[in-house]
Amino acid sequence: MVDLNYSVRGQGEPVVLLHGLYGSSGNLARVARYLNRGCRVIVPDLRNHGKSPHCPQMDYTAMAADVAALLEREQIERAALLGHSMGGKVAMTMALTMPERVSCLIAADIAPKLYRRSHDSLISRLQAVDVEGATSRAEIDAQLSSTVEDGQVRQFLLTNLQKAQDGGYFWRIPLDYLANAVPEIEGFPALDGVYTGPALFVYGTRSEYFILERDEELVQKYFTQPEYAAIPGAGHWLHAENPQEFNRIIGAFLHRKGIFNQHIAELSNDG
Repeated sequence: MVDLNYSVRGQGEPVVLLHGLYGSSGNLARVARYLNRGCRVIVPDLRNHGKSPHCPQMDYTAMAADVAALLEREQIERAALLGHSMGGKVAMTMALTMPERVSCLIAADIAPKLYRRSHDSLISRLQAVDVEGATSRAEIDAQLSSTVEDGQVRQFLLTNLQKAQDGGYFWRIPLDYLANAVPEIEGFPALDGVYTGPALFVYGTRSEYFILERDEELVQKYFTQPEYAAIPGAGHWLHAENPQEFNRIIGAFLHRKGIFNQHIAELSNDG
């Protein structure tokens, strides 16, 4: 078990936000700002990400146990879980293995299944960059651009770049640990549990990660009360591409479940 770095804001019913691979708690900052007006929001860095400790073991059962331990530290018996991508798999694993700790579940653009996304190739590209000898972030971005052409993806990856005290830079994520864990991260554990609580699957209509016609049957294998919500025109980063619609959908769902005071949140224009 890893003691996760996390922040807590707001008051009321607890909601835990879980980021995706290569991310950190900051990726869900806008979601957190919206929700913490109407509930208590806990946002951790998952193991091997952000400011949380590094650990060679990285599988969904272990990561779910980290979140459960966080709830213990905060003296929270049950919480709503909202997870994007890898974080969604952590949330689903916890719901299936510790359903008594999960009041409801929101999985953002992810299904409980194996994905083959060549993360090992992406990690090797990061490892190939000479970050220690670089003199600027722009120099590292230029190096990375030869193998990662998408500028938005590069900027996301570069959020993990830290400046060293003695010059140069380093990756704050342990690339060797992540490389070894790729099969676990891309997969999903073989679980026998079923979650009977409320579950919402939000997806972008341009994303290939979650396609309702393809994934609905698998979702229903594990979740007996699934609801679905599509965000038109959004891809995998739906909470960043259309934050207002994403927040509206999750806010309405949590409000219906008695967790989120949507009226108070909507008094502000910063949605």
